[in-house]
Amino acid sequence: MCGIAGLWSLGGQFGRDECSAAVRRMTRSLTHRGPDDEGYFEQPEAGLYLGHRRLSIVDLSKEGHQPMLSPSRRYAIVFNGEVFNHRLLRPELERCGFVFRGHSDTEILLAAIEQWGLRAAVERAIGMFAFALWDRTSYTLTLVRDRLGIKPLYYGWAGGQLVFGSELKALRQGMGFANRIHRGALALFLRHNYIPEPWSIYEGIFKLVPGTWISFDFAAARREPTPDELRTRTTVYWSAKDVVERGRDAHAAGGVEEATERLEALLRDAVGLRMEADVPLGAFLSGGIDSSAVVALMQAQSPRPVKTFSIGFQEAAFDEAPYARAVARHLRTDHTEMYVTPREAMDVIPKLVDMYDEPFADSSQIPTYLVAQLARRHVTVSLSGDGGDELFGGYNRYFWAERLWSQLGQLPGPVRRAIARGLRAMPNTWAVLLDSVKPLLPRRWRVSNPREKLGRVAELLFAASPAELYTLLVSHWAEPDMLVRDASEPLTALTDPARQATLRNDTERMMYTDLVTYLPGDILTKVDRASMAVGLEARVPLLDHRVVELAWQLPLNLKISQGEGKWILRQILYKYVPRELIERPKQGFGIPIGAWLRGPLRDWAEALLDERRLRVDGHLELGPIRTMWSNHLSGRVDEQYRLWDILMFQAWLE
Repeated sequence: MCGIAGLWSLGGQFGRDECSAAVRRMTRSLTHRGPDDEGYFEQPEAGLYLGHRRLSIVDLSKEGHQPMLSPSRRYAIVFNGEVFNHRLLRPELERCGFVFRGHSDTEILLAAIEQWGLRAAVERAIGMFAFALWDRTSYTLTLVRDRLGIKPLYYGWAGGQLVFGSELKALRQGMGFANRIHRGALALFLRHNYIPEPWSIYEGIFKLVPGTWISFDFAAARREPTPDELRTRTTVYWSAKDVVERGRDAHAAGGVEEATERLEALLRDAVGLRMEADVPLGAFLSGGIDSSAVVALMQAQSPRPVKTFSIGFQEAAFDEAPYARAVARHLRTDHTEMYVTPREAMDVIPKLVDMYDEPFADSSQIPTYLVAQLARRHVTVSLSGDGGDELFGGYNRYFWAERLWSQLGQLPGPVRRAIARGLRAMPNTWAVLLDSVKPLLPRRWRVSNPREKLGRVAELLFAASPAELYTLLVSHWAEPDMLVRDASEPLTALTDPARQATLRNDTERMMYTDLVTYLPGDILTKVDRASMAVGLEARVPLLDHRVVELAWQLPLNLKISQGEGKWILRQILYKYVPRELIERPKQGFGIPIGAWLRGPLRDWAEALLDERRLRVDGHLELGPIRTMWSNHLSGRVDEQYRLWDILMFQAWLE
C-alpha cells in the first residue's frame, strides 16, 4: 500500500524547480501511507511530475521502487494498492517475452499494459488499486481506480495545474491551492455524513468514480474542463449497474447446495489470494458474520494460527470483544484484544481532521483507527470483512424497512406523522419500555440501542413511498440545503435516475445503492484512512469483484430469509464456527458519542458550536444547530449523529 501524487503544469507560470519542489511537498504529506521509501519521476519538457511513497508489502527489494518504468520505457507509473493475481499473470507474460527484474505486482501490471493494453490489463487484474499512468510518447496522463473504490484517488485543478493524489492533503500542497469550499458538497456531507463521489469538499477537485479511468492530453490538462467534458474523458471498464442488472437476468444455475459450494470456493480463493505478503499478516475480528467468515477461511488455509485483533469497550452496548474472543478461541487463532477507555477513544478525536482530510462523520472511525493501531503493532497487513452487508443483505433496513412500509404505508399520512411526533416527544419513555420487554422477545426482535433506533423510526414515518423511505434511511439531514447557506445538492448515485439500476424489488434497489454510495463513500473511506494513518494495509476479500458478480447472481431469498440477512454466508460460516457463537442481533461498531457530548466532550463541542463562531464562519444556519444542541443536552432527543456531522465539519473548518 502506498501514497501517490503528481501534477501537470502547462501554463508556463511555474518553472521546473518550483514544480519539483511542489511534487515533493505533495508526496511527503503522504508519508504515513508509505513510510518505507519515496521516489520521483519528472519530464520537465512536458511539465509532468510524479511522486510515490511506498509501504513495502510484496517485493521488499529495490526492484519494487516507484515510480516505475515499463520494459519499453514508454510508460511511467505510480501505483497504490495490490494486484493479488500477479503471480498468475506472470507466466503468461513471460511466454510473451517479458523478463522481470523482481516480483512486484506493479512490474507485472506495467508489462500487462504494454502487452494487452490498459483495458485488458485492468480487467484481468484482481485487486484494489489507484494509479497514474504517464505515456511518455503521446504525452497522455491516465488516472485509474479499482472497481469498488477500495483505494482513493482525488484529482482536479488548483493554481492553474492539474493535480492528483491519494488524499486531499497532497493536493493542498500544490502550487497556489486556493480552492473554495463546495457548498453543494457540504450539503451532501450533511445528508450522508460523507461526501459521495465524484464530489469533494473543494470546488474543482473530484474523486475518481470507481471502475473508471480518466485520460488527459495537452489540451485537456491545460484548463479545467466542464463536468460534461470530464464525462467524455472518462472510460468505464467495470460497472456495478451492469453487474447487478446482468445478475438479475442470469441467476446462478443449480440448487441451494450448489450455490453455497460455489460461493464458498470463490471466497476461499479470494481470501487465499489476499494472504500473500512478504510481511506479517493478520485480520480484524469482531465476532460478527463477515469478519468471522474471513478469519475462518484464512485459518483453513494457514499452517499456523492466524493473528486476529479486536478491541472492546466497558459500555456493554458497544462491546463486541467477548464475541470475537469466543470465535478466536474456537478457530484457535493467535488473538489479541485491547479494552479501550473513554479517554483513549476521545484522544483520537483531534487526529480525525488530518486523517480524513475532508469532513467525514461516521463516528465508528474512532474504533476503526484504534483496532488498526492495535494490529499495526504486530502485522503490516490485515484482512477485513467489509462488504458483506451490501452484498448479502446484512443491514437491518433491508428486511425491516419493507415490512415497516407494508404495515405503516396503509395508514394515512397524518396518522403516521402523529405517531412520529409521539415517538420524538418521549424517546426516554419508549426506550425504557423496549428495554423492559426485550427479554420476552425473540432474539431477532431484540433492539440494541433502542433510543437511537426509535429516533430513526420516527423520521421514517414521514416517508410517502418506499423510495423516499430509503432516502430518509440514509439521510442524517432530510433537507441539508436548508441548513447550508446558498447550497444546492448536486446529483449523486442516490438521486440521479440515470445511475439507478433497474431491479425487481425495493430491497435489491437499496442494496445496489448502498454498494455504489455508502460502501465507497463511508465504509471503504473509513477503513482506508484509519489503516493508512498507522501504515497498515487493509485488504477486503469479500469485495473481490468475482465475489460481487456471483453475489448478484444469487436470488434474494439466499441472502435474506425469515427476517435474517446473509443467509448463504451464514451457511458457509457454520461449517467452521458453531451457530451459537454467531447468532445475535446485529451490533454496530460504535462508541457512545451521544453520552460523551453531554459529558466529557461538552466543552469541546460547545466551543465549535458557539453562536458567534457559526455566524462568522458563514456556512451554516445558526438557529437549527443551536436548537438541536440544546435538545440533545436536555436529553429530550438523541441528536448524536447529526451533531457529529456538524462538529466534524466545524473541526475541519478550523
